[in-house]
Amino acid sequence: MNLEEKSLPEITLKAFVLGVVLSIVLAAANAYLGLRVGMTVSASIPAAVVSMGILRLWRKSNILENNIVQTAASAGESLAAGVIFTLPALVIMDYWPDFSGPRLVWVMIIAGFGGLLGVLFTIPLRRALIVEGKLKFPEGIATAEVLEAGEQGGKGVWTIAKAAVVGGLFRICSGVFGLWPGHFEIAARLRSTIAYFGSDLSPALLSVGYIVGLNIAVLIFLGGLANWLIAIPIFAGTHAWSIYPAGHANAGEAMTAVDWAHTIWSQQTRYIGVGGMLVGGLWTIVNLRKSIFSGISSGLKAYSNVIGEREQIPRTEKDMPMKWILILIAASVVPLFLLYQKFVGQVQVALPMAVTMLITGFLFSAVAGYMAGLVGSSNNPISGVTIATVLVSALLLLVLMGSSAEDGPPAAIIIGGVVCCAAAIAGDNMQDLKAGYIVKATPWKQQIMQMVGTLSAALVMAPIMMLLLNAYGFAGHSSAKDEPLIAAQASLMSSVANGVFGGGLPWTYVWIGMALAVGIVLLDLYLQKIKSSFRTPVLAVAIGFYLPFELSVPIFAGGLIHQALKSYGKRRSDKAEEIEGSSRSGLLFASGLITGEALMGILLAVPIVILAKKNISLPLWKMTGGSLLGIALLIAVACWLYKTAKE
Repeated sequence: MNLEEKSLPEITLKAFVLGVVLSIVLAAANAYLGLRVGMTVSASIPAAVVSMGILRLWRKSNILENNIVQTAASAGESLAAGVIFTLPALVIMDYWPDFSGPRLVWVMIIAGFGGLLGVLFTIPLRRALIVEGKLKFPEGIATAEVLEAGEQGGKGVWTIAKAAVVGGLFRICSGVFGLWPGHFEIAARLRSTIAYFGSDLSPALLSVGYIVGLNIAVLIFLGGLANWLIAIPIFAGTHAWSIYPAGHANAGEAMTAVDWAHTIWSQQTRYIGVGGMLVGGLWTIVNLRKSIFSGISSGLKAYSNVIGEREQIPRTEKDMPMKWILILIAASVVPLFLLYQKFVGQVQVALPMAVTMLITGFLFSAVAGYMAGLVGSSNNPISGVTIATVLVSALLLLVLMGSSAEDGPPAAIIIGGVVCCAAAIAGDNMQDLKAGYIVKATPWKQQIMQMVGTLSAALVMAPIMMLLLNAYGFAGHSSAKDEPLIAAQASLMSSVANGVFGGGLPWTYVWIGMALAVGIVLLDLYLQKIKSSFRTPVLAVAIGFYLPFELSVPIFAGGLIHQALKSYGKRRSDKAEEIEGSSRSGLLFASGLITGEALMGILLAVPIVILAKKNISLPLWKMTGGSLLGIALLIAVACWLYKTAKE
């Protein structure tokens, strides 16, 4: 059957409802994962698998319905990334006490409006980047393969389900019963300096490394290694005062070696990563400027030729009417102005910021869409784009409002939140539109469901973050509990915004990070010139510098598994095609581990809040020597992942 000639039902009632439900569920799961480890992973493939399993309960279901469901569901996951990377900063900087009351409404408005802008921005880019462009959109292609495989049977559902059970049980045994800690750390004072090593015991992080592959995993690990084994010891050896708690220099009890290392990282050396991200974000824009503008130009030209002739366009080429898209984008200056006016209270500031951020948002969304085509949504450097947005916003607000403006830093975060949500949605939507292009879906119907999924997630993001805030708190903030969420990007946004206005940023380390980033960019250009398969995207190294080192270790291990599987396929050249095809099972298994652990993290937030009111905290017990058990079980899960991907 030619799907282009015969239009199968796409937006049906069951597909609509399932898309909304999965959008909410995956938004919650990704919010937890992103706040905990500082990274998010595309949910298009898990959504497609779950959709296949559920829709098979109906006798009449088809591949285009499955595609519509995953389109809406993955929009929720992406919006979560845009929200958690920015808006928790308002709590961290004590501008908001929490996400309840009127803040709940503002989160909905910022997330919903930013996400809708992201959908609108991608429509004029679809033809240029997907139809005419040569970008791979790896996750879009993989999603299409899963959807097509689902027409022949939903075996992937069982793979992802059993992995989700494992991931969930891992979280329960660690977080509830305390059979092993969530991570282990060792550190020791060596005269005037310090030595440190640690690793998180998380199947989700192992899976992240497997999905992104060895190249990215190595760079993240090397960034962490350079910070925690070189930069931190150097700083410790020259700043003996840092062994004492803040406010008690040369008095009181000195910090433990582990606390000392984390204090140096949080207050000083992680800003090397900040500098790297700033250069990385700017380099991305500069490097892609010709492709972005030529893509936009060709896309607008193509659409101008078909306005008024939509009925003659094939179903698989019909987008939402370009005329209305342009009107909506231009008209969005008004709500942007009203939003910024609410937070800055000055018309002369809100109006130029609204216009500037509309242009910047479109440009950054184009960057995000292009990068998604190159490296996929999971590797898309949205955080780097957001840092650039917050920095530019803060500097503009500094000029317009002055350094004494108390509302300046939070206003910069609000602006960054809108743009970050738009960019996150843009990158994910291009993947979905690529999958739809392959399976012969109708673009305008996908675009409608992208909006539906975005708005569905926007409605629940504030309650989800409120639940997580009460259950775990944010690291380094008064809300922090025993195992707080690191909220890495949000903490970074807060530091950047406050640092621009208050002058409190450790600019020495920012400059060091920027210098290192320039060197890494030059190295990457050289590797590109000699056509090396190994590349050095600067943002991956910068993230390694910024994250706690224990998160880099399981990511690196996951990347090794990915490479081992790849090497196995090459050695068994007679089975190379089989190994390559079965790697989809590994991808589904890894996605299941992430989904199970993330969803259990959300579910555990409820009893944590309830028990906290009774002065009972989790885990209930803490077994001596539990780290060895956790390490052994994580190795077992790693072996299972390798075996599943190889079979």
